[in-house]
Amino acid sequence: MTGTEASDGSSDQRWFVSHAGADRAWAEWIAWQLLDAGLQVELDCWDWRAGDNFVLKMNAALEQGRFLALFSPAYFEPERFTRPEWTAMVAMWEKITPVRVCDVEAPPLLRALISRDLFGIGQAEARRVLLEVVSGPSRPDTEPPFPGSGGVPRQLGGSGPRLPGTLPRVWNVPARNASFTGRDTLLVELRQALVTNNRVAVQALHGRGGVGKTQLSIEYAYRFAGEYELAWWIAAQDPALIPDQLAALAGRIGAAPAGTPTGEAVQLLLEELRTRSRWLLVFDNAEDPESLTGFLPGGTGHVVITSRNPHWQVCATPLSVDVFSRTESRALLGTHHHVLNDADADDLARALDDLPLALAQAGSLLSGGLSAADLRGELAANTAAVLAEGRPAGYPVSLAAQVRLTGDRLAAEHPGALALLSALSLLAPEPFPVTVCADRLPDQASAPLTQSLTSRLAAGPVLRAIGRHSLARVQDGSVQVHRLTQTVLADQLTGDQQRQAAQDAESLLSAAHPGDVRQPATWPGWRQLLPHLLAVDPALIKTDQGRNVVRDACWYLMDRGQAGPARERLEELYDTWSRQSGPDDEGSLWTANALARAYNDTQDHERARALEADTLERRRRLLGEDHPDTLASASNLANHLSAVGRVEEALALGEEMLVRRRRLLGEDHPDTLFTASNVAIHLAAVGRVEEAVALDEEALDRRRRVLGEEHPETLFAASSLAVHLADLGRVEEAVALGEETLVRRRRVLGEEHPDTLFTASSLAIHLAEVGRVEEALALSEGTLFRRRELLGDDHPDTLVTALSLALHLAEVGRVEEALALGGETLGRQRRVLGEEHPDIAQSVEVLQWVKGLQAEE
Repeated sequence: MTGTEASDGSSDQRWFVSHAGADRAWAEWIAWQLLDAGLQVELDCWDWRAGDNFVLKMNAALEQGRFLALFSPAYFEPERFTRPEWTAMVAMWEKITPVRVCDVEAPPLLRALISRDLFGIGQAEARRVLLEVVSGPSRPDTEPPFPGSGGVPRQLGGSGPRLPGTLPRVWNVPARNASFTGRDTLLVELRQALVTNNRVAVQALHGRGGVGKTQLSIEYAYRFAGEYELAWWIAAQDPALIPDQLAALAGRIGAAPAGTPTGEAVQLLLEELRTRSRWLLVFDNAEDPESLTGFLPGGTGHVVITSRNPHWQVCATPLSVDVFSRTESRALLGTHHHVLNDADADDLARALDDLPLALAQAGSLLSGGLSAADLRGELAANTAAVLAEGRPAGYPVSLAAQVRLTGDRLAAEHPGALALLSALSLLAPEPFPVTVCADRLPDQASAPLTQSLTSRLAAGPVLRAIGRHSLARVQDGSVQVHRLTQTVLADQLTGDQQRQAAQDAESLLSAAHPGDVRQPATWPGWRQLLPHLLAVDPALIKTDQGRNVVRDACWYLMDRGQAGPARERLEELYDTWSRQSGPDDEGSLWTANALARAYNDTQDHERARALEADTLERRRRLLGEDHPDTLASASNLANHLSAVGRVEEALALGEEMLVRRRRLLGEDHPDTLFTASNVAIHLAAVGRVEEAVALDEEALDRRRRVLGEEHPETLFAASSLAVHLADLGRVEEAVALGEETLVRRRRVLGEEHPDTLFTASSLAIHLAEVGRVEEALALSEGTLFRRRELLGDDHPDTLVTALSLALHLAEVGRVEEALALGGETLGRQRRVLGEEHPDIAQSVEVLQWVKGLQAEE
């Protein structure tokens, strides 16, 4: 038990101080006064260890003594630990003694209890009221009076805390922000970290500009002012100015006589502080640990550092400060606009990414008369202009000015770092794999960027410089620039700077190209790069190399089953690039080729056929009949012809292309094998299934030999052969090959890949054909769920699986479920595919068969 125990040991002499974390300063002041009065006191932050069970400790305290409950708004918030405390106390009503530490109304259950107020009165009166509350009238307060104005005693370790809110005589902390909101959890964490050591505690609050590190430090100093006899603020951005500020403190407390040289005064101050406790130094906006070398005292006081640099482990315990929670954002905006509703506040907070400085600027604009709707409109139209406006309370400059000043310092220190950030400001606000680009940048990249990324090792200094200034998050070789920072950086670029930044952005994208989208080993790289490739303005991409990587991202999307987003992006790319370079440009034609695939994958088959036919005509005219690009368009057009029902034309064109590709590229070329598999599909479509199987088997053998057993194209050939084997009546062989292929596709492509789901859907049908209906049912159910999640309820592939599942449900006797699913599927097919589509007739046939089963029952 902490403190001096009363002689009789009665439970009335034992007090548990129950408080919210935000009221810790009050709790410590009250506990000190009770101990000084000879009472037993239990205070969680003094007496409970990490790992203790909160509920058990609280219940034990409730059983053994009385509760002194510190009522405040934070005390009654639902998420506070104190909610179970005061709820449990109702069962032991007579043990509760409430005091109010600010103006608050208790919940109905506790309103009958008479409470006394400790706020709004002087320290001596607050002590008298407190002791009267816990023990009735008592002798006069014997605590020594406050020291006079003649200076601070040289030894302060034995004095107790002052009343919370009263300031020490040695104090130069900037004015408190009247609009300060939230951050209770961080304040509690900071306080806990500072008081857990018996030696000097150094905490470094780090985070990017605008998160409110300085404001948090100021609020901490005021909230816990009663715990200190000395609190001194040092502006640490310029290390050369730190000594004069410390020397001023030395003179203020009498550690150095007037006229003492600055360096000597600093040393005398550090020696003095080593002998004292209950002091607080705040080094605001320090650059790095080296800048504070020789300025951090020993002893048992507290040091708080604010910095954008996260790397303080050598001399301090880092504590990260991030953006507001949405609740905190609403509260801050509410201090400026009292009738702002939650929906408007959420919209503004979302637009400003919950960044405290940006929210403070928005708040000042709201206070100035701008409506929430008008502010939303301004943010949507010109975010950068809004971020340059407003006079945010408690902040020296706007977010735009802050980013500009930091960028200027970074440019002087490391021009390549600013060039990298300028380029990334034109991409997505997601991590960009910078080190992947090392030694791979094309010639168009700027000299500062190229020189900074000559190797992965050379990239280290540029990444460290960016991280030190917190203009972006740096982790594992990637750099992530916050969206609002991007907006400000991009807006500040001049015409020439913008052109160079665009070239650098394109250079980074080109250098980061992950490789062939058909190779599974490249997929992690594509996933990381994809947000940037989708976000970049197509008009900024001028070179073939840049356009290739942006276009290949769409192929990656289509191969992963995301044809809708790929189509939207490809339409944008084709429109922009064909206008810039003409429709006959090689890049425009490749983009048209990709867009035709996207049209096909989104069931817009006629549009796909028309665009591919136009592309083929252009390539024949520009490149000749036998050019590889011309053959690619012809082979693709055959597929699109088949999709619109012109299967005989598809087969004729496909066979012609197969002959040409065999002659020009050879039997084993991947493009030749691709065409062979497609021709097999066309053969099966016209009823020539035996020829299809023979061609499939040959193509599969060659692909296994050339590409390997588990290459995606090998697995495509195997899955196609399984379908055609079943069509030929060799169902057992189809099942065996389908099961093997499904295992491989799951391992290589994943459970959710469209190709995996195609194999699963086909295999379920084949399993049912050989009598393994329960397995078919289970496989179809899983496949339908995944296809709905991936492709949507109305995608033709989803509807095929739904119809198969209806059939399997009927086969196991679940006829009513089969009818319901079959009827729903037919309705969707009619709406999506049209009455003339061949799948409609198949669905009608299945439903009639199921209805026949129902009639038999």
